[in-house]
Amino acid sequence: MAYLTADAKKQFDRWSRRYDRDLLQVFFFRPAHRMLLSHLTGADQRILDLGCGTGMFAAAVLEHFPQTLVWGMDLSDGMLRQSQERCAAALGRLHLVQGDSMRLPFRDDAFDVITCAHSFHHYPVQERVVAEMHRVLRPGGKLLIIDGDRDGLWGRLLFDVLVVAVEGPVRHLSGEAFRNLYLQSGFEHISQQRRSGPLPFLLTSGLATKPARTSSTRRAA
Repeated sequence: MAYLTADAKKQFDRWSRRYDRDLLQVFFFRPAHRMLLSHLTGADQRILDLGCGTGMFAAAVLEHFPQTLVWGMDLSDGMLRQSQERCAAALGRLHLVQGDSMRLPFRDDAFDVITCAHSFHHYPVQERVVAEMHRVLRPGGKLLIIDGDRDGLWGRLLFDVLVVAVEGPVRHLSGEAFRNLYLQSGFEHISQQRRSGPLPFLLTSGLATKPARTSSTRRAA
């Protein structure tokens, strides 16, 4: 049975009311957020957080980098409703957008960085999502995706068996599959970082390669 975008939306709408209180925040999501933050700098002025949930990571970025603007995008209107308080507290630096990751509603070359933490396995056509990420990144822009690390026996049991039993036929990629996907989509300088333990995850980073433009095309997203 194929996993559909509508399936992901239903799951996250149901989860949204207790999302911030879930134990996964402590043991899985916040460690991933700390790893992502370590790969950002003050020069990253425009960041798109794809699958932003209730805006917890976006709020952390804004706290660490006072000059940065963040666009948080999620398919789930339930998650976005729960993020409204954080959005108001950001005083115009956080912009929330409801949308489908396979059709990003942004102009070409709009962002310096795209982050995506623990939602990529929910995307039914992952190749198309990464192609869209590449399109909206500026030349040399960074793509940072964190997802469960299914390399190794425990990872395969956890993510290919247990998570699939709970969430349906989602697809966690191996480290090699992530590298190949980045390469095929036009990224270079690809690197990976792992967090081991009972809930392992993998960060894959790369820089967008694209022809330099002769005139400025970066406009407001």
